[in-house]
Amino acid sequence: MSRIVAFGEIMGRLAAPGSLRFAQAMPGALELTFAGAEVNAAVAIAQLGGDVSFVTALPDHAIAAACVAQLRGLGVSTSEILRTSRGRLGLYFLETGANQRPGQVIYDREHSALAVTPAEAYDWDRIFAGAEWLLISGITPAVSRNAAEVTRVALRAATAHGLRIAFDMNFRAKLWQWEPPLSARELASRTLRDLLPEVDLLIGGREDFESVLDAEPGKMPGEDLARALVTRFPRIVHVGMTLREGISAHHNNWGGMLYDARSGGVFYAPGVSERYAITQIVDRLGAGDAFTGALLYSLITPELSSPEAALRFATAASCLAHSIQGDYNLVSRADVEALLSGDDSGRVRR
Repeated sequence: MSRIVAFGEIMGRLAAPGSLRFAQAMPGALELTFAGAEVNAAVAIAQLGGDVSFVTALPDHAIAAACVAQLRGLGVSTSEILRTSRGRLGLYFLETGANQRPGQVIYDREHSALAVTPAEAYDWDRIFAGAEWLLISGITPAVSRNAAEVTRVALRAATAHGLRIAFDMNFRAKLWQWEPPLSARELASRTLRDLLPEVDLLIGGREDFESVLDAEPGKMPGEDLARALVTRFPRIVHVGMTLREGISAHHNNWGGMLYDARSGGVFYAPGVSERYAITQIVDRLGAGDAFTGALLYSLITPELSSPEAALRFATAASCLAHSIQGDYNLVSRADVEALLSGDDSGRVRR
């Protein structure tokens, strides 16, 4: 199977217990796990049986060592993770929503190890040796001006080594703050337009695509946005989009779309007008990353690689991610295939 390199930041995730608000949870205990867009996707790939390595920069201390050990235990190669005396472990704080109250995230990522480590610190020749794909997201260039430059270098080095690029746009308005007075949207659009000519597989949401295309919000159907992106960035072969309908914090309807530029085909899962009804969400964070990881995994797995099959697999895998506490989607290929075969009752397997 093709080897995938995922590059980005891994953070500590500090979550208030249950559905408590921060004001209720603190002073008190917060639950620490690890998370980040690219590492979430890497873990999803490894759990499905893929060959994936994760590249980042982490401080040289015991908490980061525990983070690396967990990744290794989950099947992700960690041999190219830099340990550095500069920078800190990035953090984010999570307050889970309930009913009509949305959740919220507070980032604490300035001066993290990834934000300050320069591109020349990474041995790109060694990192990309024998690999076929680089997986990265729009969160990495959002972290800092330096991280944006590292992203550019990584994409161009990967292309020079013959790798294909999977890019999940993942716009986060709270992060694109490194070039005032530009707004977050303006800075993201300008930066991403410089990166997208290198991309083969593009994943994102409607708002991501509208921003890059300067399209009026809500006017173009998703498939038209995908076609416009391929016209503007002709290296793109596939455009994937998650389709989330939020009923409440606990109830979402979930689906996916994939545009195949080679055939011009547009595919929907679980159907054109169907959605997975997720009525008891355990944790929705990381579900989009689970979609990204599962879509790339399926596209490079021969028996799953047709656009229709790949999308069905990725949408089912990311549906299951809503049932897993934490950002990592700890489901196997067998779990996904069981859902695809109609085993959706949730009954105990004995």
